[in-house]
Amino acid sequence: MKRYYFLFLFVMLSALCLLGGCGASPQKTTAESGPGFVKAMTPEERADAILARMTPAEKIGQLLMIGVHGTELNADSRFMLSEYAVGGVILFDRNLETAAGVRAFTKELQEARHGDLPLFIAIDEEGGLVTRMKDILPPPPAQSEIGAGGDAALARKWARETGKKLHDFGFNLNFAPVADVGDGERFYSGDPEKVAAFVREAVAGYKEAGLLCTLKHFPGLGKGEADTHLETVVVNADRDTLEAEDLVPFRAMFGEGKPESFFVMVSHIIYTALDEKRPASLSPAVMTSLLRDELGWQGVVVTDDLEMAAADVYPFEELGVRAVEAGADLVLVCHEYAHEQAVYNGLLKALQSGRLSESRVNESVRRILLAKLALQKTAAK
Repeated sequence: MKRYYFLFLFVMLSALCLLGGCGASPQKTTAESGPGFVKAMTPEERADAILARMTPAEKIGQLLMIGVHGTELNADSRFMLSEYAVGGVILFDRNLETAAGVRAFTKELQEARHGDLPLFIAIDEEGGLVTRMKDILPPPPAQSEIGAGGDAALARKWARETGKKLHDFGFNLNFAPVADVGDGERFYSGDPEKVAAFVREAVAGYKEAGLLCTLKHFPGLGKGEADTHLETVVVNADRDTLEAEDLVPFRAMFGEGKPESFFVMVSHIIYTALDEKRPASLSPAVMTSLLRDELGWQGVVVTDDLEMAAADVYPFEELGVRAVEAGADLVLVCHEYAHEQAVYNGLLKALQSGRLSESRVNESVRRILLAKLALQKTAAK
């Protein structure tokens, strides 16, 4: 028995020495080598991991931002979120009646979303003519009024204040500021360099408020002489003029703004110097050759509302496909559920048939995922 007893003690002592590191040089424990260490994933790695798990239907849903009806979640809006896995919703005055109602609605929408990533919940709150829920949220001044003072810091102040209020209501994306060069109420100025300075400050203000914002309407709405909501609009300015004026604020922001900080909205105007036949929102020459390849923009590109008259050049099932083929990441359909469903179905069919390649769709979804991961990181702070 003694022999077995001593053998048992020997085995136990040997095991303890091995566990305690007896007879060996002590290992250095660091943040990257300690017990239980799991390397933190970069946003790009997280986006790739999420993308690898997504179905084709889920990917197409992320490319779609829709409008809904009603002031609270109902059977129709719940069906759109679950059946089509849409990635974003834009709200209008028809959805926004009381402060408590808006907060409840945005919360319901987020809770009803498909998957774990946040839903983009957007609004148009430019100031002046283009504002929502005026009875609930005192509107910011028009951009022309802010620009008239000459102090770009005011653009930052108003963007920060507006952004914080919108964030409190549950919004995480504002379709502002207007980066167009022009003399109307919606524009900071007719001076391109001044517009660039004010837009830079506005983007910084929204970032401080924890809100994504949107530069619109690429490549510039200021020279349009009609309303794209109502009719086709053509701008015949030559390329040199566009370069010297309209593109200046966008180019300035692309050189310094992070892709996950803001979106770029593309207009439905036909710019004949860039594409003689197609509106910018359906033009590879505008969205891919100019915006992506020449200007180097790598963030999210969103179309203006595809239900506008100026975009009424194809059936809705075809319209979304044309926009994504041309370079859009996110297609905006603001009003009718039938149109939203047609755009989704057209995109899904194009992916399934191979007309839209999986790699092309993945490019857009990855940009959207990176923007949503940035929102999650901001919310966690």
